Amino acid sequence: MSGPLIVLVGPMGVGKSTVGQLLADRLGVGYRDTDDDIVAAEGRSIADIFVDEGEPAFRAIEKRAVHTALTEHEGVLALGGGAILDADTRALLAGQRVVYLSMDVEEAVKRTGLNAARPLLAVNPRKQWRELMEARRHLYEEVATAVVPTDGRTPEEVTEAALDALELKEA
Repeated sequence: MSGPLIVLVGPMGVGKSTVGQLLADRLGVGYRDTDDDIVAAEGRSIADIFVDEGEPAFRAIEKRAVHTALTEHEGVLALGGGAILDADTRALLAGQRVVYLSMDVEEAVKRTGLNAARPLLAVNPRKQWRELMEARRHLYEEVATAVVPTDGRTPEEVTEAALDALELKEA
């Protein structure tokens, strides 16, 4: 299998970055986040890209970043919450070890709050998060090798559950 050892998908605020770094540390591999790649390449925040150019332009940038990372990175890779919206990206995830980190709306509101840096949740966070999840949940599940609920769990507990679900041993 080529590409990342583990790919993390899930909604914004679920803990992909935190759990991804913990998984990478435990497995003795590198960690990469496509959102970080986009910010570095574009020289501005994701929120600024959304405001300046709109969601379709951001999704095109994101698609390129994800495809590059899936080709180049061999450690733990975290994808942005909407990366799975692209059919080509979902096809590339076939055959990869993909962990979908899930959470319910109450947990999401606790974690993301009314964060203005999350452009898709700017107006009515609870309602918009529910709508995003209704549109995306089946796509996360489609690409997932394992689903790991994060509600009420520490990042360490989620990391352990992901390792168990994938039957991976620490370095």
